[in-house]
Amino acid sequence: MEGLLLRLSAVDADAEAAVRVIAWFDALVERGATLPALVRATAALAECPAALVRPAEPVLRSGPDGRPVAEAAASGEVALPGGGSVRLERDGPPGPFDELVLERFALSARLLGAVPAAPHLADPALVELVLSGREAEEDRSRALHLLGLEPGRPLRVAALEPGADLRALATGTGHAVRAAEVGGVVAALLQARGGTGTVDALRAALDGGPRGGLGGAVAALDAGTSWRQARLALRFADAPGELVDHDALGAPALLAEVPSAVLAAHPDVVALAALPALDLATLDAFCRTGSLRGAAAALHLHHSSVAGRLAHVQAAVGWTLDDPAGRFRARCALLAHRLARA
Repeated sequence: MEGLLLRLSAVDADAEAAVRVIAWFDALVERGATLPALVRATAALAECPAALVRPAEPVLRSGPDGRPVAEAAASGEVALPGGGSVRLERDGPPGPFDELVLERFALSARLLGAVPAAPHLADPALVELVLSGREAEEDRSRALHLLGLEPGRPLRVAALEPGADLRALATGTGHAVRAAEVGGVVAALLQARGGTGTVDALRAALDGGPRGGLGGAVAALDAGTSWRQARLALRFADAPGELVDHDALGAPALLAEVPSAVLAAHPDVVALAALPALDLATLDAFCRTGSLRGAAAALHLHHSSVAGRLAHVQAAVGWTLDDPAGRFRARCALLAHRLARA
């Protein structure tokens, strides 16, 4: 954009016309024009044939009247990242704004071409832009528009392990869903538009498979805040298909702010890490259910077997589970152990 502004400063009397060129393409992007519509609009603006060439895709070419035309020699061309190009095929010398038209044509083709055919899949670059706290507000707003989301409507962000049925979430619940992998985790932007509540809808999409964390509802332009909350909540999810809602975590969320290395080095966590897997599972079941019989039912064991395992746990870790303080210590240690591994 800086280069365009420098160029505009050199045209003086025609600066207003150049600004109109930029506004023309900006309006097409804001409206989410299709690529064929973009090519037709460019040809009409430049008053000469325009073409969009993409790898493994049919060439889109239009005359200034919006009708298809035969290929001609390019009078100007700009390459697109990943292959292909945009072209003007003017019969005669270049027009005074052909260079500017081509640059805006190329930029618009990149942005509009990023809108996915599958409604729930999204260009990772656009999703990352929305989630970034470093990008300008107008850039985040434009990215939301391109993703088909409304900047003025609240949204929530989920951090998910791969495998969630996001198509079902998008089509069956009244939610607008745009998802892409960001840093090895699927970031799903969820904008409710009626229908099932976000938490219930997302739990149904996970359906016993991947784990997930859900950030709080925020203004769409503050999606980065919900994304940070979602990633934190994901660290608390342990069982397959478990969804942890950051809004429901409360004070324990503060424990996730402690560095993993510090948690792992705590004596209580070291003691749990040394336990056999069955003993650790028994302690977890006891803390979750609050009783021997509850733990036995969860583990499909006789309660005497659970009591024997817990006795072994108490001897190994050096604290008792017979009083509230000991059980609270066990719950905290289990949570710290989980977060240290997440």
